[in-house]
Amino acid sequence: MTPETGTGTGAVAVKRLKSALIIDDHPLFCDALSMTLRAVSSIQDIKTASCLQDAMDEIASGARVDLIVLDLNLPDVSGLDGLVRLNRVAMAPIVVVSSMADNRIISSAIHSGASGFVPKHSQRDVFKSAIDALSVGETFIPEGFQLLEDAAASSPDEAATRLASLTNQQARILQLICEGKLNKQIAYDLSIAETTVKAHVTAIMRKLGVQSRTQAVLLAKETSFTNVLRDSIPPA
Repeated sequence: MTPETGTGTGAVAVKRLKSALIIDDHPLFCDALSMTLRAVSSIQDIKTASCLQDAMDEIASGARVDLIVLDLNLPDVSGLDGLVRLNRVAMAPIVVVSSMADNRIISSAIHSGASGFVPKHSQRDVFKSAIDALSVGETFIPEGFQLLEDAAASSPDEAATRLASLTNQQARILQLICEGKLNKQIAYDLSIAETTVKAHVTAIMRKLGVQSRTQAVLLAKETSFTNVLRDSIPPA
C-alpha cells in the first residue's frame, strides 16, 4: 500500500491530507492547533480565518484545502448555522473543534454535515485519530461519546415553541447563560437570590427538554434566540 491509496481486495483508499483551513477567532488557539496538526499529520500548509465570512471568502477565491477545522462559536454566526453554510460550499471534510462537547452537541454537528468532532481540550493523539479516520473517509467521534440518532429530530419550529414557553424572567436568564455568565453573576445582574437563579435554570432545562446548560445554549443559538430576545423581551 502506498502512502496515498490502498490497493488489492478489501483495501481502503487513503487520502493524505496536506492542507487545512482553521476557522477560529482566538489567535493563540489557531497557533496551537496549527502546531498540533503539523505534528500529528502530513498537513503542513495551514490557513486561518477569524470568522465564517473570511473563510467563505477564502473558499470563494479558489483556495483548495484538504481539511476544514471549525469552531462553533464565531463572531458572525450562531450555533450550527456556520457549519451548515460552510458545508454547502466546501469540498473538504469539516471537523468541528469546540469547547461545547456532549453527546447531543456532537451528534447535532455530525447530523448537520461535520465529518468529525474533537473537543477543544483533547490531547494530540485524539487529533491524530481524527485525521487518520478522515484520511480513509470515516466519520470521527471521540472515544467515550455516542452518536445520537434523534439529535436532529427536533425541528426549528419545535425548538422555537419550547423557547416561547419560557417566562420573561427565564428568557432573560437564558440570555445571560448564553453570554457565559455564572449563576452568581446572573443573580447580581437581576437582583435576585442565587437559589432563585438555580430554580429558574432547572425549569428552563425542563421546558427545553435538555440535560445541561451547554445543551440549552446550543438550542438557543440554533434558533437565533438572543436576536429574538432583543426584539420581544422588554427591558428589566
